[in-house]
Amino acid sequence: MPAGFPDFRLGTVLATSFTATLTERRGEAVERIPTPQRLADWLAVSGLAVDSCTTGQLELARELRESIHAAATAAALQDPLPAAAVEIINARSAQGRASAVLTPDGERRWQLDSATAVEDALGVIAADAISIISGERDGKLALCASPTCQAAFFDTSQSRTRRWCDMNTCGNRQKKARFNANRAAAK
Repeated sequence: MPAGFPDFRLGTVLATSFTATLTERRGEAVERIPTPQRLADWLAVSGLAVDSCTTGQLELARELRESIHAAATAAALQDPLPAAAVEIINARSAQGRASAVLTPDGERRWQLDSATAVEDALGVIAADAISIISGERDGKLALCASPTCQAAFFDTSQSRTRRWCDMNTCGNRQKKARFNANRAAAK
């Protein structure tokens, strides 16, 4: 990956990994897909490789990302889903024409049409968002406990009590801050 861009935060759930391309939403936001090529890079590492991406497709992707985040946040809070977000998620899902294919080693891969690859990839992401927001998959949507992050994530832990979107970043940062505060208070 090109130097100068922040690393991607990749998880096991496609839709929430996609929303993590914008982090620290309540602090100093970090945009991880600032260019069309960077979106193509993220799609490639997520199993949805495309040959290229335009500025217009990047804007469609960001619109989908924010819609998924809004709907996932509402679902995590058990609030009504925002109608505009639902409309965009549904539109991107319907627009995609990707096919799931089985590899010889028994894995699922996505086959994207070369003419509409980015739109197909966004359709796969939207369909994944629909499956987690609708409650059709085993797990629950939650919000990161970090006050600067507040990312929506899909908790598949056995107890469903995970607090951080990523223990290596948000969780570690919060535990370090608590440790330093306790140490300062003890002096």
